[in-house]
Amino acid sequence: DDSDKSFNFLCFPLYLLRPAPACALRPVAEMTMWFTVLAGLVVLSLSYVKAFCPHLQADCVYIVRSLGLGLRLLKYRRRKPIYSVLDCFLDAVKRHPAKTFLHFEGREYSYEDVDRQSNKVGRALQAEARLKEGDTVALFLPNEPCFVWTWLGLAKLGCPAALLNFNIRSKSLLHCFSCCGAKVLITCTGETPCDHTQDAVEEILPTLREQGISVYLLSDKCGVQGINPLSDRISKASDEPLPRDLRANIHIRSTALYIYTSGTTGLPKAAVVTHERVWAASFLQAASGVTSEDVFYINLPLYHSAGFLIGLCGSIERGNTVILRRKFSASQFWDDCRKHNVTVMQYIGETLRYLCNMPKKENEKNHKVRIAIGNGLRTDVWTEFLNRFGDIKIRELYAATEGNIGFINYTSKIGAVGRVNFVHRFLFPYTLIKFDIEKEEPVRNSQGLCIEAATGETGLLVGKITHRSPFVGYAGNKQQTEKKRLSDVLEKGDLYFNTGDLLRFDKDNFVYFQDRVGDTFRWKGENVATSEVADILTMAHCILEANVYGVKVDGHEGRIGMAAVTLKEGQDFDCSDTYSYVVKYLPAYARPRFIRVQPCLEMTGTFKMKKVKLVEEGFNPSLITDPLYFLDLEKKKYVLLTEDIYKAITLKEIKL
Repeated sequence: DDSDKSFNFLCFPLYLLRPAPACALRPVAEMTMWFTVLAGLVVLSLSYVKAFCPHLQADCVYIVRSLGLGLRLLKYRRRKPIYSVLDCFLDAVKRHPAKTFLHFEGREYSYEDVDRQSNKVGRALQAEARLKEGDTVALFLPNEPCFVWTWLGLAKLGCPAALLNFNIRSKSLLHCFSCCGAKVLITCTGETPCDHTQDAVEEILPTLREQGISVYLLSDKCGVQGINPLSDRISKASDEPLPRDLRANIHIRSTALYIYTSGTTGLPKAAVVTHERVWAASFLQAASGVTSEDVFYINLPLYHSAGFLIGLCGSIERGNTVILRRKFSASQFWDDCRKHNVTVMQYIGETLRYLCNMPKKENEKNHKVRIAIGNGLRTDVWTEFLNRFGDIKIRELYAATEGNIGFINYTSKIGAVGRVNFVHRFLFPYTLIKFDIEKEEPVRNSQGLCIEAATGETGLLVGKITHRSPFVGYAGNKQQTEKKRLSDVLEKGDLYFNTGDLLRFDKDNFVYFQDRVGDTFRWKGENVATSEVADILTMAHCILEANVYGVKVDGHEGRIGMAAVTLKEGQDFDCSDTYSYVVKYLPAYARPRFIRVQPCLEMTGTFKMKKVKLVEEGFNPSLITDPLYFLDLEKKKYVLLTEDIYKAITLKEIKL
């Protein structure tokens, strides 16, 4: 009956636990044995994976994350009208208008504050400069909030912005301005004694006026004829949203920005950055595990792709808060991080070295920083940084502003700049090819094709130019654009982007940066074009020719500037005159600290200056018979490089 059924149901668990007859034990024993075997296989498999594939989990997480970001980019490519980083910012304004977007020198600006200010800037420029969609505007501004909302205001008008390095002067500034095709230049007065942007613009103002360039100053007034104050007009402008149809014809591969890079030769070049490339770079925060809850610390210059694309645009994509500083300060860095609860920081190798060189304190690990994103980190500094400042995930990157290939070290493997995986290589084909350092060209076989470097061998990184991984090139410089294209690499008719960088892949698929090729070296986090420095040196009255290169200094990242020069007939090396030209026309990081006076410069058969031997010989006065000079900032002239000075440099008693 029903009561019996209820009783049987309630007693069913006890029924299962009843003693089993002997004949029934065999299947149970067999099942137990198979479960034991299966569990053992699982344990063995996990042990095998841990022993022989220690990064499998990180690889899987990164691949899944990358595929998700790739699908988003594919969706944005197809979306009409365009969905740009600007639109992402506007969506963030709608989601959390009161959330702090920028924090700068004690002041907070919410997403809504920045949006409204950018509307005012856009309307003021539209009225004063008559800007229309597609007009390029050059920004010659330091790291300040006005940089951010001026760029956003221009983006709302559909105007690309050219981000000028505010350290450059004279000829270099004119060159950078001219090659982007801008008709408008925006600068500011400079709120600190270190900012001389207005002075630099006034120096080239006659040339700008001759070319019909409109110059605007972010100030209420200006007594210089030809420079128009803009702040008063901005304050009076409406902060109502600008109509979207002002940028109706902008698409995903329209130019969004011009960011300047030295590349491998010549003066700075204006790399064309499309809206698609802005998205790709901004995704690096997401790929590194950054979220909307993070507080992102930017102390790198916004005219750099690292500070602007990865830092600023990445924070817009994530919807987080940015702590913006004018420049890096080792003494205030950790105090800033603690004060603002910073969780993600940016770096270049030199900045972390500066932090490690600071006197040790008891509270060094008392912070909330969990991720550091950057590039150029030396292995010894990497290790010391982690030991001193705690378990921070280092996300070392490799990328180039104009390039079509990049890597990210998502495993925190010390010394590596990334990791090779099949998905990345399938979507964005790349390879390492053998490179002749002396001839500065790829090694080719009898069929005229390049030879791939073996695992563990240093080679030139090249990325295949495809629809998914395009190379747009440089504004107003078709010749330099073509020089970066390399054809007949692996098969006849193919086309690759020449990064100009030497890398190495190891047997565990990690990627290591080895060196740069060409006429560029890197010092103090900046790329230095040797031809630009040589042009300035030959302005000195005594110098006939100059061959500029970078040399290694123990304990320092990159290469410091050095020049081999020949003198004009009947002239001696003028220490004071050369110093004055170098200091006046070159930023600090580009000034050659060592000069070697030679009777003649060694040339190739095609009249190219040879550098390899000079680089190898360095600046040791005991090994070099030519006169050597050192740039002495205290004496404000070049002085003879003696054994004592050389020793002081190697012992770090003299600061470089």
